[in-house]
Amino acid sequence: MTTAELMSIVQQLASGMSASLLIFVLTLLFSMPLGLIVAFGRMSKWGIGKFKPLQLLAKIYISVLRGTPLMLQLLVVYFGPYYVFGISMPRTYRFVAVVLGFSINYAAYFAEIYRSGIESIPVGQYEAASVLGYSKSQTFFKIVFPQMIKRIIPPVTNETITLVKDTAMAFVLNYTEMFTLAKQIAAAQTTIVPLFVAGLFYFIFNGIVAIVMEKVEKRLDYYR
Repeated sequence: MTTAELMSIVQQLASGMSASLLIFVLTLLFSMPLGLIVAFGRMSKWGIGKFKPLQLLAKIYISVLRGTPLMLQLLVVYFGPYYVFGISMPRTYRFVAVVLGFSINYAAYFAEIYRSGIESIPVGQYEAASVLGYSKSQTFFKIVFPQMIKRIIPPVTNETITLVKDTAMAFVLNYTEMFTLAKQIAAAQTTIVPLFVAGLFYFIFNGIVAIVMEKVEKRLDYYR
């Protein structure tokens, strides 16, 4: 394959690359704060009292989202409004369903990561904060949260890297992201080169994610 042909493939994949990046960014934007909310519900005692129904609901949410395939969840989010409520969604809902499906899925994983980070903080720190007159919210955001962030960076990095690769699952809803486009080009040109180009993109982007997260972790070394 000539350089010109290779560059042509890269140019054709450009739109798919931007679509994959958009799914990645929006999923992180929505799933990370949602995961923290779910983690609060899962622990129940954080700022909302020991409310068992909420704790049970959070447990069911996490169990279902982690225990079923992402592909199935995307289909439920996309076809759910029609089969449950009889509402026909516009074609533009396809992208919304992709982002929504990814976000609620990854929120379940982030919730458990957050919970493990919060529960790793020694009880003595909560007691000391109470003695100093800190409220529960002040204790969390000024003492617990900064330490939690430091401790959860490695598992969050793993989930983020997985998300980069999982963006290819958008094909389930016939949304054309990079890997789907690569398969289409490969089929049209009867060559597997587009698939290798797409794989190289995932590898490079995941390398960038790993480097950025490693730098963040080093910046937080003062929480040792």
